[in-house]
Amino acid sequence: MRATTIHGPRDLRFGDQPDPRLIDPTDAIVRVTAACVCGSDLWYFRGVNEFEPFRIGHEFVGVVEEVGSEVRSVRPGDFVIAPFTYSDNTCPHCRAGIQTACVNKGNYGLPDANGHLVDGGQGEAVRVPFADGTLVATREQPDDTMIPSLLACSDVMGTGWHAAVAANVREGDTVVVVGDGAVGLCGVLAAARRGADRVIAMSRHEPRQRVAKEFGATDLVAQRGEEGVAAVLDLTDGVGADAVLECVGTGQSMDTAIAAARPGATVGFVGVPHGVDLPIGQMFSRNVGVAGGVAPARQYLPTLRDQVLAGAINPGLVFDLELPLEQVAEAYAAMDERRAIKTLLRP
Repeated sequence: MRATTIHGPRDLRFGDQPDPRLIDPTDAIVRVTAACVCGSDLWYFRGVNEFEPFRIGHEFVGVVEEVGSEVRSVRPGDFVIAPFTYSDNTCPHCRAGIQTACVNKGNYGLPDANGHLVDGGQGEAVRVPFADGTLVATREQPDDTMIPSLLACSDVMGTGWHAAVAANVREGDTVVVVGDGAVGLCGVLAAARRGADRVIAMSRHEPRQRVAKEFGATDLVAQRGEEGVAAVLDLTDGVGADAVLECVGTGQSMDTAIAAARPGATVGFVGVPHGVDLPIGQMFSRNVGVAGGVAPARQYLPTLRDQVLAGAINPGLVFDLELPLEQVAEAYAAMDERRAIKTLLRP
């Protein structure tokens, strides 16, 4: 098969790799139907994170080709969604709904606990450990038009949903979403679906503003930093938001989120933190909480899958560029240069 390996900053190589094979009886082999590039992949592409070469990609959907002898929940021919980490879904952390903290969890593209490579998602096929605990199947083969939205549920939709859950978004709330990437836009959709009356999307890019409005944003704030906070306070009569979704991960985005929250509100943060120092004194004096972290996408997958299949949500709109998998380098460049919100790849 062919797959993508990242060797250094802006050094992506797509080429032949060994076909995956079953190793453990809990494994499944999935033939990839669609994959994508994540904003977190760009940290490696840009050289922000140090790393050794590895098979990259952690968002994919596909069809099961083969299963191990102990796999019971999926079978060959099933269409499945893979959350961005694998987990057994039986350990205490999984049972508490935090599968990303599973005692047996692992990441695609790296060796498993026994030293056997797990394929990256930006390839033609993947060995998925703990298939019963990881993969979520659809009842039948979905229409091709639903593939982007089902793929979005593998990460960005679940992550945006987690931000809304962590921020305790409730019916009737006024919600601010900091960040207009795919996760932030899915956060807008999540807040609207959870009953927010008003969703203020902080975005200054017109194509992303359009998606935000389609997802349920009622107001747009183009300013950043102190000016952005002032605009939010102006829209809320000086009160601030009932809940804030922080979907970027920078120091400025976190400062904006906390300052835009009303006293007693919670900031749900899902942006991977880079250079973030929490203003504990301000949080203490205003009773503003911060909750969130790595989204347990597996926990939300059944609900989000059903909403997609019912036509209730269409998170696939975040994909505004589709390319063949062999053009993966261009997929990264387009997102890095903000020519695309999120790129979908087809083998």
